[in-house]
Amino acid sequence: MGNSTLESAKDIAAGAAGGVAQVLIVRPTDLVKVRLQTQGGGNALGLARTIWAREGPLAFYKGTLAPLIGVGACVSIQFGAFQFFRRQLEDFRGITQSNGLSLSLSDFYLVGGAAGLTNSVISGPIEHVRIRLQTQPSGVNRLYSGPWYCVRTIKGHSGIKGLYRGQVVTLLREFHGYGIWFAAYEGLVRFVMERDGIKERKEVPNWKIAICGGLAGEALWLRSHPLDVIKSKMQSDGFGKDQKYANMRDTFRQT
Repeated sequence: MGNSTLESAKDIAAGAAGGVAQVLIVRPTDLVKVRLQTQGGGNALGLARTIWAREGPLAFYKGTLAPLIGVGACVSIQFGAFQFFRRQLEDFRGITQSNGLSLSLSDFYLVGGAAGLTNSVISGPIEHVRIRLQTQPSGVNRLYSGPWYCVRTIKGHSGIKGLYRGQVVTLLREFHGYGIWFAAYEGLVRFVMERDGIKERKEVPNWKIAICGGLAGEALWLRSHPLDVIKSKMQSDGFGKDQKYANMRDTFRQT
């Protein structure tokens, strides 16, 4: 196995493990976020208490199966694509480990954005199903018994293309959001290395790497959250005569 193939395999495996951990850790807060986005706002803590009281603690993990299966694949694709596009751009620019050159932060934005676009082919339908499961009524009024029933319902109303409802805004969110994340992360790590006089990236303490990743994540959501709101509204919309939003532009107008 060549070095590039081995590196790609490592990137994909690391991405899969990180994706599963991400789903399990952030799912409760993600559910509250989606409910706030689709219900027209409110207080996050108050909504969380209401969900706990009315639906029980397991409600915070509604819609977990689909992303648990899919997000590992999504993050694997995302990080694998990022490393692929990064290596391609470095080769194009003549950048090697020995010549001391490196990609600019704008390059990292473009490479991160390209990785986000690659990932969106899978993340779009998975998030669509997740959002419908998270926003459906509880108890006897629920609309979907699980992710596969939700997929069949969407296909029954709109065909395969229905799974990709909101895909244009998903593409915009993924490109801009992950472009911001990778550029911010790289910039923060470089800042830490320069400030602390560190020559090799592997010498940066793991806790500082984690902080850089967390701050980059904040930058991602601050810049991409408006697009995420539009996506959530479109992907939780009704079918047929119950559909409220005609398209992305109409969703922006009504929001």
